[in-house]
Amino acid sequence: MSETTAGVSMTEARRVIADARSIVVKIGSSAVTDMASGIDHSRLDALVDALEARMRAGSDVIVVSSGAVGAGIAPLGLKKRPRDLATKQAAASVGQLRLAHAWGTSFARYDRVVGQVLLTADDISNRSHHANAQRTLDRLRLLHAVAVVNENDTVATNEIRFGDNDRLAALVAHLVHADALVLLSDVDGLYDGDPRRTGPDGRRAQFIEQVDGPDDLDGVVAGTGGSLGTGGMASKLAAARLAADSGVPVLLAAAGDAAQALDGATVGTAFAARPTRLSARRFWVRHAAESHGSLTLDDGAVAAVCGRRRSLLPAGVTAVSGDFSHGDVVELLDPAGTVRGRGVVSYDADVVATMIGRSTADLPGELRRPIIHADDLVTA
Repeated sequence: MSETTAGVSMTEARRVIADARSIVVKIGSSAVTDMASGIDHSRLDALVDALEARMRAGSDVIVVSSGAVGAGIAPLGLKKRPRDLATKQAAASVGQLRLAHAWGTSFARYDRVVGQVLLTADDISNRSHHANAQRTLDRLRLLHAVAVVNENDTVATNEIRFGDNDRLAALVAHLVHADALVLLSDVDGLYDGDPRRTGPDGRRAQFIEQVDGPDDLDGVVAGTGGSLGTGGMASKLAAARLAADSGVPVLLAAAGDAAQALDGATVGTAFAARPTRLSARRFWVRHAAESHGSLTLDDGAVAAVCGRRRSLLPAGVTAVSGDFSHGDVVELLDPAGTVRGRGVVSYDADVVATMIGRSTADLPGELRRPIIHADDLVTA
């Protein structure tokens, strides 16, 4: 039977988050910036106070901070968050400098050194870049510096963006083998609808204290971001599910409740992690790697590959799409076109096109490996 603290049940997921020795904390734009003055230093200092308390309690903390674009809006005299890419990148180039300086100044109150780490989606999807980012973050921790991570908005294009820093935080949590992820923003947790509005039937949105699996999200309606950020509840929910699916428990809470979130996990919504953590390679295939094409499978191959985790052989492939190369990740589609999995291909696209539908015994020796080995695929 679970205990109850500060109005929430102290479930196993909350205990794991409270006791985590390594934690990634994502800070939303609205928690550190405002339209009028750019960076809100008093709120940032309060967040650093909570982060410092967690570190003094023995945890390694990596910060994923939004706010670069928001921090650049006021100095550039802009009246609202820009929509076009060039202006966003200009605002980020101004704001990123101010944001990094603000984090450094605030942590300096505790004699902490801050290291800025700017990433693009390519740094996570590319295996060599992925390893370099991991080494940098690990070394900063060993040197007792606080890593402050952000998407490199000044160079990221729409095609190579994470989409939002919630997803980036989930990817970083797995990258550094964190024990927990905390998402702090302007919402106090997950509701099954918009808590600011009353539904047509007069019903108010209900707070969800814990999510143990997909069934707990039935009927949940999540909205998009506010004026300063690109996230919103939809992106937080997606990021929480991504992290939990990879084996990292998540706490979604308000930035104003940072102290309680980081000291006891007694607020917000907790997302329980899957029982076993995905290996680094499987996580990369499922969540981090960019898809370079697709293979359509017949019903028998879908049952064998996606149902029984067998290697994909040429006989089960009916169509090839995309210009992929050996070692790239492709999506696996069923006959209806639904994505059923992803995997690392053993051959270039033009070679696979010559193999489809053929028995392995009929192929030359150099083409008798599976198109995708069972160890290199994940199912949807």
